[in-house]
Amino acid sequence: MGKGCMTATKYFLFLFNLIFFLCGALIMGFGLWLLLDNQSFIVVLNNSTSVKVGCYILIGVGAFSMLMGFLGCLGAIYEIRCLLGLYFTCLLLILIAQVAAGALIYFQKDVLNDEMSKIVSKVLDNYPGNNSTTEQAWDFIQRNMECCGWTGRLDWNGNMVIVNSSQLLFPCSCQNISLASGNFSDSGFCEAPTAEWPVYDVGCAASVESWLLTNIGVVLGICLGVALIELLGMILSICLCRNIHTEDIYTKVPKY
Repeated sequence: MGKGCMTATKYFLFLFNLIFFLCGALIMGFGLWLLLDNQSFIVVLNNSTSVKVGCYILIGVGAFSMLMGFLGCLGAIYEIRCLLGLYFTCLLLILIAQVAAGALIYFQKDVLNDEMSKIVSKVLDNYPGNNSTTEQAWDFIQRNMECCGWTGRLDWNGNMVIVNSSQLLFPCSCQNISLASGNFSDSGFCEAPTAEWPVYDVGCAASVESWLLTNIGVVLGICLGVALIELLGMILSICLCRNIHTEDIYTKVPKY
């Protein structure tokens, strides 16, 4: 490989790792947002250990990606073969792990859906209407997705407040605005004029699935883009690593 080609490869790899570092920061930020945001769906699922573990994994992957980006930048600029080899190995392991995780999610989607249904059913049954953090998150989901319950409005029939009340109560965040009359609240329980609740008929599971199907192209595009970027990084790092002379390793390390 010529000197000009080596220089171009080195700076392309540096630029790639800078982007990789920023992507890691975004992934870590996304994991922190899911874990800490009071309006996100994760609040509704705060009793699920597996979901919380997923958030911590996102944070860990983001932090690891940032470290990888830093090591890749260092190895590219100073042409340190051991760092470039380590960088290539870690990228290969990350790519394999991503493929394995994607396959696991695809083949276990029914199990994940059943667990989600159980968690949400528990939230609905114990919904007391006192505007807690979990209730605010679920009200936000129902109100913005225009849905009621997980599979439908009947999911609310097990709620203890509704069952034990002498009034015809229904969740206010389920209220269908087109059927509403007079003032209505965004949270808690409202009183229905008749036994027929003026709420949305569709469940939130269908709304979430519809959103995923609508945005599946974006999701797949992002996944494919990340995989291609990782493959590019692997190719650049191994090319640069193979063309660095062994005797020059220690001369590339900065001295202070």
